[in-house]
Amino acid sequence: MRARRKALGLSQTQLADSVRITFQQLQKYERGANRVSASKLYGIAMTLQTSVAWFFEGLVVLDTDAATGDPAVDERRVQIMQRFMASPEGVELATLLLQLPHGQRRQIVSLVKALGEGEAVGAEA
Repeated sequence: MRARRKALGLSQTQLADSVRITFQQLQKYERGANRVSASKLYGIAMTLQTSVAWFFEGLVVLDTDAATGDPAVDERRVQIMQRFMASPEGVELATLLLQLPHGQRRQIVSLVKALGEGEAVGAEA
C-alpha cells in the first residue's frame, strides 16, 4: 500500500481523506498493525488506481514458491518482508531494483547475501 501510494506521489493524508479515515489509521494499515476491511481496501485500491488483487500478488509467490512447509518459518518470512516494505529504504530499493535487468538484480541479491553473511560472522565474534 505504501509503495503504491508513494509511487503515485500521494501523502498519507490525501489517501486517508479519500477513504474517509484518519491518517493515523492509514499509518496503522501500512505498518500492518491493523487489518483493513474489504470496503476500505476497495476504496484504497480505487484511489491508488489499482485492483484489490494487486495487494495480494506477493503473497501468492510466498505461499507457492518460497514456502518451507514450516508455518512458523513461513510466517517469519512474511513478517520480515512486511517490515522491509514498511521502511523507506525498502520501498526505494524495491522500486529501483525492478528497474534493473534480471541479471543485475541477481548480482545485487548475491551482494546483499554476502554482506549479510559478513554481519552474521561479525556478530558471533
